[in-house]
Amino acid sequence: MNQTLETIYQHVSVRSFTEEKLTQNEIKELVTAAQSAATASYQQSYSIIGITDDKIKSKIAEYAGNQPFIKESPELFIFIADLHRNKEMSKRLGIDVSRAIENVDATIVGAVDASIAAQNMVIAAESMGLGTCYIGGVRDGIEEISKLLEIPNDAYPVFGLVIGHPDQRNDLKPRIPFDGIYTTNKYFKDESKIIDDYNEETRSYYQNRSGRKSNRTWADTSIKSIEKHPRDYMKRFLNKRGLAKY
Repeated sequence: MNQTLETIYQHVSVRSFTEEKLTQNEIKELVTAAQSAATASYQQSYSIIGITDDKIKSKIAEYAGNQPFIKESPELFIFIADLHRNKEMSKRLGIDVSRAIENVDATIVGAVDASIAAQNMVIAAESMGLGTCYIGGVRDGIEEISKLLEIPNDAYPVFGLVIGHPDQRNDLKPRIPFDGIYTTNKYFKDESKIIDDYNEETRSYYQNRSGRKSNRTWADTSIKSIEKHPRDYMKRFLNKRGLAKY
């Protein structure tokens, strides 16, 4: 196994960091790694906002579900699906792309570009011995955070990413078995056994991990998350910003 694969396979979310900040050179390396990611048709429909103001970071932590570790993290990056820049470029070319940007596919393209770039940043960070954690809770306070960061129409925050020197790491979580994720040519015929077996494996993980123990399964965790975060305001929010209308 090469070093890149070893780094990827050992990924865990880190929510406890030392107070050591990243250097400006490290930040530049991480952003450059993000920019090296694949992008749809060379659009690069994303932007990254680094949060250096502690007051702004505290507000984001509050809006993103009152998660203290966000406020305490050394570095916070907000990844933006950015169609605004595309619209500005189109004006210089005398081309009206308003209808295309209002289409739901453009909204998806921005989210995909931001996600691929962020994952590049995560792999780069972990290869440097740093810890990372995605913050989907940014979408819980998406309207307030968008105002706070002065994000224009035709753009929206997809998620946050905290990065720093780990003070404590979680145990490695088992993933869905290979045969439960990968199939050939057609969708799975029957997922029942895969789900049942994996639930038992994850129950054992939660009961025996070094951190807070519990008697729950993958299904308990994932389905409760879906139930808790329907975010049914997202379409209304995106439509107000000129996105996902059609």
